[in-house]
Amino acid sequence: MEIFKKDPTIDFMGRRRITAVLSAVLLLVSLVSLGMQGLNLGIDFTGGTLVEVGYEEAVELHEVRAALAGTDFEDAQVLHFGSPREVMVRTPPMDGVEQAAVSQAVLELLRAQTEGVELRRVEFVGPQIGRELTEQGMLAMLYALGGILIYVAFRFEYRFAIGSVAALIHDVILVLGFFSLTRINFDLTVLAALLATIGYSLNDTIVVFDRIRENFLKVRKATAEEVMNLSINQVLSRTLVTSFTTLLVVGALLALGGEIIFGFAMALLVGVLVGTYSSIFIASASSLALGVSKQDLMPPEKEGEDQPEVPPPPPGT
Repeated sequence: MEIFKKDPTIDFMGRRRITAVLSAVLLLVSLVSLGMQGLNLGIDFTGGTLVEVGYEEAVELHEVRAALAGTDFEDAQVLHFGSPREVMVRTPPMDGVEQAAVSQAVLELLRAQTEGVELRRVEFVGPQIGRELTEQGMLAMLYALGGILIYVAFRFEYRFAIGSVAALIHDVILVLGFFSLTRINFDLTVLAALLATIGYSLNDTIVVFDRIRENFLKVRKATAEEVMNLSINQVLSRTLVTSFTTLLVVGALLALGGEIIFGFAMALLVGVLVGTYSSIFIASASSLALGVSKQDLMPPEKEGEDQPEVPPPPPGT
């Protein structure tokens, strides 16, 4: 049974050039997609009207969409929430039309198709509020990245700080690129999942950096690349178990949560996968490329430590 107690010996840093090319391609595709078509923003950011209705019996979404087809609301997003009898209709902003008129028009179209439809809730988000949410969301992400940069620089070393922030920027761009390519609705819940992804990825990166710092002080004759490989292999089982258990929960949200939290769960799924990858390949490889070494992590010597100890004077002097 001794074989199960040994750490793996995978040469992660030896494959860093291959993974760098892979990441560069994914980043390029993501940036091109974001530049050309952007994100499919929800009404949280664009503004619009949200109408929640209840049916007496379960209803298929294609039936609701058919009732709105050929009208001013054919571009509305239709989702189930809570149960198959509850439907949410999100309409884009309409110039010169009052909120009450929009909700009443949607309700009449649905009642014309199916009797007994009840209006449950109406919410309106103005374009100005949507712009403010967009700006505040971006600022929240920038503040988080800035705080992480300062924290890691003080706790470890500035090269590690740059490596961790490079990994987080890599994760954010890839998740945003995924949503841009798939055209999945990007709303406040997805933004919350994106910020959670930053925290998850950073946690993995800090664990790896902690082990690297310990091994730099313990393994004196190894190169920086060998120390990083050793450290990543030592924490690999912990990283994989954590990621697997997190993915189990995210998978349950995707399977059972319905369309109302689909974007949130999908952002977490992609974020966990990308975050695990970046904590192994991007953060450590970036620090190695910047030239981090054992001397950078040695604690500073206290003044007078290298001077010989002076014996106390004999008694009576």
